[in-house]
Amino acid sequence: MNNFEIFNLTNEKIDEELEKDFINYALKKLDLKDVEFNIIFVDNEKIKEINKEYRGINRPTDVISFALEEGENPTFEFGRVLGDIYISVDKIHSQAKDYGHSEKREMAFLTIHGLLHILGYDHIKKEDEIVMFKKQEEILSGYGLTR
Repeated sequence: MNNFEIFNLTNEKIDEELEKDFINYALKKLDLKDVEFNIIFVDNEKIKEINKEYRGINRPTDVISFALEEGENPTFEFGRVLGDIYISVDKIHSQAKDYGHSEKREMAFLTIHGLLHILGYDHIKKEDEIVMFKKQEEILSGYGLTR
């Protein structure tokens, strides 16, 4: 049984039902079972603090992930604890507008991007980026959230 929590630390309304439904779809497509993680929605100010503290970058980012596994594969009695995904609600608004798609798609994109990061995917090398971005697009398109 997968277990994830959604925390909204902003005053903005988040479509939690859509988020839960999308996450469940993504977990099924990724064939993940018995995983646990958190999605935390924050504002630009908070994600800027996190980005500065943990990455040394003094600006807001759209999504930042903290993987607990880091190359290992610890399994607990109830499954794998993957980590935390922080998403900027402010960036959902601005990037949806910038990219000309819905805020629902942007929220789902940032969610799957963060989820893939805590699963060990990365996009530093071009070949890794191709794999990660293809998987993101397959899941988003399969769910019906196209550009």
